[in-house]
Amino acid sequence: MKPEELIAAGVVIPRPETCVLDAAVEVGAGTVIEPYAQLLGRTRVGANCRIRSFSVVENCTLGDGVLVRQSSVLEDSTVADGAQIGPFAHLRPGSEIGEGAHVGNFVETKKARLGKGVKANHLTYLGDAEIGEGANIGAGTITCNYDGVHKHTTRIGKGAFVGSDSTLVAPVAVGDGAYVGAGSCVTKDVPADALAVGRARQENIEGWAARRRAQRDAQPH
Repeated sequence: MKPEELIAAGVVIPRPETCVLDAAVEVGAGTVIEPYAQLLGRTRVGANCRIRSFSVVENCTLGDGVLVRQSSVLEDSTVADGAQIGPFAHLRPGSEIGEGAHVGNFVETKKARLGKGVKANHLTYLGDAEIGEGANIGAGTITCNYDGVHKHTTRIGKGAFVGSDSTLVAPVAVGDGAYVGAGSCVTKDVPADALAVGRARQENIEGWAARRRAQRDAQPH
């Protein structure tokens, strides 16, 4: 009876026979549940959300106006009003996603608290992290939270910018408004409004590729 009850309450479920909707699930009016979505356990979804196809939401609380794009998995997490998740995102237990935040393609969170308006749009792992509002997390960023024995926390301040392909080795903090240069490995705290660059200096060896090709071509085949 669950799909029929939700539809009667103003929820839009175009293909109810394809969805899995547990008995304890609550959904607000105006929300759209697309085909093959699963809402499990004690999940609560606010009004005017959209749960796109093949997503699985289990024991989560979603605010109003939340978009869960295709093939995302959410477990034991909370998502505030207007946030956008996915596609292909994974919110593991203990994730708290703030109002209007974006957790995008192939981003995984675990015990991560993302403030209002945080953006982590691509290919990122945020575990045991606290991220202040308005921060931007570049593609390929990893919070290195496990030292082989214990888990540690990464703290990123309000309005901070973490460049692509950065690794933040916890415990570590990036201050409000600070920048981390792309490709950096951050192992010590970054003060507010500072720039941290932790990578090897680039060297260009002129003519190396041409010489390498010449050596290869000179070898007998």
